[in-house]
Amino acid sequence: MNKLVAAAVTAGAVAVSPAIAADMRPVPMPGPYVAVPAPGWTGAYVGLNAGYQFGKVDNLPLKPNGVLGGIQGGYNWQTGQFVLGAETDLQLSSAEDTFAPYQFSNPWFGTLRGRIGMTFSNVLVYATGGLAYGRSRLTFAGLTETHTDAGWTAGGGIEVGLTPHWSAKVEYLYFDLGNQSYVLTGTNNGLTSNLLRFGVNYRF
Repeated sequence: MNKLVAAAVTAGAVAVSPAIAADMRPVPMPGPYVAVPAPGWTGAYVGLNAGYQFGKVDNLPLKPNGVLGGIQGGYNWQTGQFVLGAETDLQLSSAEDTFAPYQFSNPWFGTLRGRIGMTFSNVLVYATGGLAYGRSRLTFAGLTETHTDAGWTAGGGIEVGLTPHWSAKVEYLYFDLGNQSYVLTGTNNGLTSNLLRFGVNYRF
């Protein structure tokens, strides 16, 4: 009798063990998380921007303010976390102001700047500075006097890589176009401005 029970138990174990073994197959575990590498910043780019300009005229109680917009282009070189670059831009501006018989405006300006920055994943934080140039227009009693001035600019910004080719940025710049002698005022007048602008770039 004992032999019959032992035989039955053994047969049952043999029959059930394949099913248990099938149920106990190892469950595949997800592999380690691999971060998507940030896009490299080396290469040429072009883009568009828009923002606002807050200006001040030397020796006149005028503060030309207005909306601006334009294009930019440049080239970056990345080594490790550091990025060096050069950028140029050209802007159209509605900045103007009127006081008594005087009106002063800055219809366009441009810059040619170097950039130096550091990357954090897909974010580039940078400082920038270089040459600024632009047109200044003074109107007095129906007469108009214009000058094309040159000076300097400096500022900084943050640029975020959205895809391997597209990025968005916010940038602050201060520029000083220097002083020019104006016949209509009989003195030297010059424009300084703070500007804040937002832009997008396409990197090749």
